[in-house]
Amino acid sequence: MSKSCMICAENLTKRFGQHTAVDGVSFQVEQGEVLGFLGPNAAGKTTTMKMLTCYFPPTSGNVTINGYNVMENSLEVRRSIGFLPENVPLYNDMTVREYIEFAARAKGVRSADLDSKVKKALERCNLENVQNQLIATISRGYRQRVGIGQAIVNEPPVLIFDEPTVGLDPAQIKDIRELIKELGRSSTVILSTHILPEVSLTCNRIVILNHGKVVATDTPENLERKMQKGNRFRVILLDPPAEAEQTLRGIPGVVSVSKLDDEDRAGHVAFMVDTPSDCDASGSIASAVVTKGWNLVGLQAEKMSLEDIFIDIVQSDASADERSAGAEQAGEDAADSDKAGEDKE
Repeated sequence: MSKSCMICAENLTKRFGQHTAVDGVSFQVEQGEVLGFLGPNAAGKTTTMKMLTCYFPPTSGNVTINGYNVMENSLEVRRSIGFLPENVPLYNDMTVREYIEFAARAKGVRSADLDSKVKKALERCNLENVQNQLIATISRGYRQRVGIGQAIVNEPPVLIFDEPTVGLDPAQIKDIRELIKELGRSSTVILSTHILPEVSLTCNRIVILNHGKVVATDTPENLERKMQKGNRFRVILLDPPAEAEQTLRGIPGVVSVSKLDDEDRAGHVAFMVDTPSDCDASGSIASAVVTKGWNLVGLQAEKMSLEDIFIDIVQSDASADERSAGAEQAGEDAADSDKAGEDKE
């Protein structure tokens, strides 16, 4: 464990009766790092966050935050964390400033520091112009900012945000993204979100959960490099003939061709062409199109998006689970067959 590790989870497990929600999860978050927490619904993200924030204890495993063990020093852990849950618990009959002051007092901010801490939280979250409004009257975007304000008002070293941009419009999402990046300069941040582009724009590293287990962890750039299984080219033609797709398939090295529906300019038709990683077919594609006398509007290399990577990893993990379950069932069937033979004897 490194000295700069602010969040260290080791074999973290949580069971509810016979159901295992989190199964042996281990990861570390270094000081000043922004970690993206990804996974499909019911992957175990929120359950993991609730264990990190002492909402409930793990069934087994160990977690330390800012050097404190969640089981042995839960009060110190809570003092070290600012938490924004998915559904922010706000009091609608308070003004924005009253609520931030209330949160500051609840978090133990000294009276001598109260005004300065509240003022700083309002400024960092861009809430000065609504600080005297009732929370009931402000927009969803401002409500999220108030939620972040209560999380940071005591300036904790660790911030944990669960779906901070859910339900926001694109402009509000951009504002919250910039705020989280700014907060990451002074705090360690875990960010759980379903909006995958936000992760690549905000986070230094990613942990992907599926069925309660960690299935991948790395930087967005490294994941992209590892998962890139071949070369992909976007080819845009102007008014191509019907045989264009078949011609592209016949180019040496081309593995597959798919026609896309996202070109909205009149007459433009786009194709996605896949080749092996050791085959750069861009020259052959251009040559084939020119030889045919077709109008080549665009030819560019495409990389896997974070969404492509996420889907590929989760689907691969699901396929592995199915194969494992099948092998286990086959073993049980064989054992039953052997037992039936013994019974007959």
